Amino acid sequence: MAVHAPIVTLTMNPALDVSTTADRVVAEHKLRCGPSRFDPGGGGVNVSRAIRNLGGSSIAVYPLGGPTGQAYRGFIEEAGLVARVITIGGNTRESFTVDELSTGEQFRFVLQGPLMHEPEWRACLSVVADELPIGGFLVASGSLPPGVPEAFYAMLARISGDHDVRLVVDASGPALASALEAGVFLIKPSRDELAELVGASGELDEPAMVDAARSLVAAGRSEVVALTLGGRGAILVTADAVLRLPTPRVEVRSAVGAGDSFLGALVLRLAQGRPLGEAFRTAVAAGSATAMLPATDLCRAADVARLEADLARA
Repeated sequence: MAVHAPIVTLTMNPALDVSTTADRVVAEHKLRCGPSRFDPGGGGVNVSRAIRNLGGSSIAVYPLGGPTGQAYRGFIEEAGLVARVITIGGNTRESFTVDELSTGEQFRFVLQGPLMHEPEWRACLSVVADELPIGGFLVASGSLPPGVPEAFYAMLARISGDHDVRLVVDASGPALASALEAGVFLIKPSRDELAELVGASGELDEPAMVDAARSLVAAGRSEVVALTLGGRGAILVTADAVLRLPTPRVEVRSAVGAGDSFLGALVLRLAQGRPLGEAFRTAVAAGSATAMLPATDLCRAADVARLEADLARA
């Protein structure tokens, strides 16, 4: 694997991703499903999987517990990820995705995570502190399970700021707002999350999104704001630039993990010392390369390279 600045991902609410197919999803009927696929999921773990698929390396930190957690360990080993696991008393959650073959629609059921007690979430902080990627990137991605304080990502921001670590946060609601109060390197909010962060009412158009992102950067809350807009492309905002890219034309088979792949590719390229514009292009290609694949499969390096070349020619 190529040498790059260290990357650590943190997933406080991992999920065993179960995906399958059914001809039709009908209420009150017993639905006969196709073959099942199992993947270790959750935002940070998906980021680590995408980084590995693109030839990079990272350390994935996450809590696990119960029978589901034990199964999760096995799938992590199959994925070839380097992991630091915190054992907890609760049972790791699952998420369930069904692709409806007759319509092409996708149904996603995301279960609530287990209750985490204070000694458990503090143990997660301790492991991160032990594995801090000095001079590199810490990617905290995904929801916080019950019992973890909303200020958790803000705690990470303060630790990162004291140790030359660039913190990337992909979260929502109070957890994201709290992190921004402490200041982070990069966030990847949705359009609705961005509106909530700046107190806007209604749906933001593109100029309003750029203005909102600029306001966060100007206030020192995040150095970089990345916005992924599905079929409408993506926007990256810093103090010095506003970058825009269209979404490559691909046949979308599943949206699961596309945002995580975008983030993993972006962080990996930055860790390799690539210019921000180049990293952004790889990120957009990785998101689309994941959307091309079924269920919870993530981007493949050859697809990313091809789509990145298409974007460079556009």
